[in-house]
Amino acid sequence: MIIDETTGTDAGRRRFLATCASGIAVAAAPTSLFAMSEASRELSFYNTHTGESLTTTYWEQGSYHPEALAEINHLLRDHRTGTDHEMNRELIDLLYRLQTKVGSHRDFHIISGYRSPKTNAMLNGKSGGVAKKSLHMQGKAIDIRLPGTDLSDLRKAALALRGGGVGYYERSNFIHVDVGRVRRW
Repeated sequence: MIIDETTGTDAGRRRFLATCASGIAVAAAPTSLFAMSEASRELSFYNTHTGESLTTTYWEQGSYHPEALAEINHLLRDHRTGTDHEMNRELIDLLYRLQTKVGSHRDFHIISGYRSPKTNAMLNGKSGGVAKKSLHMQGKAIDIRLPGTDLSDLRKAALALRGGGVGYYERSNFIHVDVGRVRRW
């Protein structure tokens, strides 16, 4: 036991109680504030190739909704082969964060979500800009635009989030975002 000579009290006990009190205050406030500010996460999509639209709440009260994620997976399927694939939840959350950052509630226009290996090989054969081991084939990448948001502003917001790779395709009017390592092109 360490006794504080100025007060005659146990200094270790006093430090312990102060640490506990501040820890409780710090832990409780941000968690409750975050939970109150984000009770649910909703996204809207428009697939430019199939014409399909989807608005869904995919996360609520701390849990992902499997049915909503399945709907997202289907909408983001490889439109050439019809193949569904599980899209990475971090990617879906990145889209939510991106939409929040730019302050939009409009539909993400989907240029390319999941790509089957067959589709990726075909696209790679037509263009040098398609990676042979594209993260699209793992459900970890998506090519998007967001109507009402300038493409360069969307790119800047995606870069600021530092959630993964960001590609800028101004001529084709879309950006690529993925949850791989942080990089840009």
